[in-house]
Amino acid sequence: MKRNTRLIHNKAGSPGRRTVNPPIERASTVILPDRKALYSRKPGYGRMGLSVQRELEVALCELEGASDAHLTPSGLSACAVAVASVVKAGDKVLISDSIYGPSRRFCERRLARMGVGCERFDPRKIQALEARLSDDVAAIFLESPGSLTFEISDTPAIVAMAKARDIRTIMDNTWSAGVFCQPLSMGVDLSVQALTKYVVGHADAFGGAITVKDKAIAKEVAELTDDWGISLGPEEAYAALRGTRTLITRLKQHETSALQIATWLDQQETVSQVIHPALPSHPDHALWSRDFSGSSGLFAFLVEAETDAEIDAFIDGLELFKLGFSWGGYESLIIPCDEQLTRLPEDWTQSRTGRLMRVHVGLEDADDLIEDLHRGFDALDRKKILDL
Repeated sequence: MKRNTRLIHNKAGSPGRRTVNPPIERASTVILPDRKALYSRKPGYGRMGLSVQRELEVALCELEGASDAHLTPSGLSACAVAVASVVKAGDKVLISDSIYGPSRRFCERRLARMGVGCERFDPRKIQALEARLSDDVAAIFLESPGSLTFEISDTPAIVAMAKARDIRTIMDNTWSAGVFCQPLSMGVDLSVQALTKYVVGHADAFGGAITVKDKAIAKEVAELTDDWGISLGPEEAYAALRGTRTLITRLKQHETSALQIATWLDQQETVSQVIHPALPSHPDHALWSRDFSGSSGLFAFLVEAETDAEIDAFIDGLELFKLGFSWGGYESLIIPCDEQLTRLPEDWTQSRTGRLMRVHVGLEDADDLIEDLHRGFDALDRKKILDL
């Protein structure tokens, strides 16, 4: 990543000091030099972003191989903006059945009030998707790997059928953080990230980003963010920019530890399936190997538990893994996911064996995390014995 070497000047105009990162400018009003600058200089108002936002946009463009980046207050808002910027009343959006739940909620609830239709598709049934590409379909929204269930979509195939019909493609790329996958290089029109996760990396700020290579699409996104008044504050932009400095280093450790733990989980009798795209046992491993250069610290597994009480015993037995939403920070997290699953009737999750648990492997020692999971499984086994 490029490091900031911006030269800051004092009020007299003489050179001041160099800083590694740009200053946080807490400003709404920007003082401009003359009348013409009021309507010709950008940014002319603090909401459009100042030094730190511009530096973050440059970093994200470099990361994703983009020409333009647009910042939003959260990952969900980035997904909503990306979709809304490429549709109009009378259009239809096709969404992968495995996308982030709040993104699906926006598409199915909010788009309807905008006169835009929405239908789900199975992320693994590409031929069935192609058969549904009618003239009113304006966009296809996918997330790869899928949220919670980690299906890998055949992104190049989806892009090819979409481009043949002038349909926009949007991909949530948060899992790879733009490091392990570059959707724009595969022809995706809009790549979306929740900066909240790996880019910020410390569980202390929100942010979202949309990156594109096409100037016409960039204009559509820019106009919508202007019209809706969507922007990212300087404090949050600073946290995200700071996170980019260590992003690749952190991700390598997340990847290494997660693979070690996923491999160990795969050998446990209490676990019926480990769902990690980088494991050869994953159904979409070949697609992952083709389209990704690495893996992050987020995956899932199915634990042999029948009751909520058994799941509670497992979670209560853990000490290092914490119970909480989001991911991407130092801390390792785990959540049961069954309550969130609202999938198509024919989806593979309907016939699974065991309870779905999502894991984020943080930066703690991997052996300590394995020992912690041992404690959880021991507590689960004791609960099963007591219930007999």
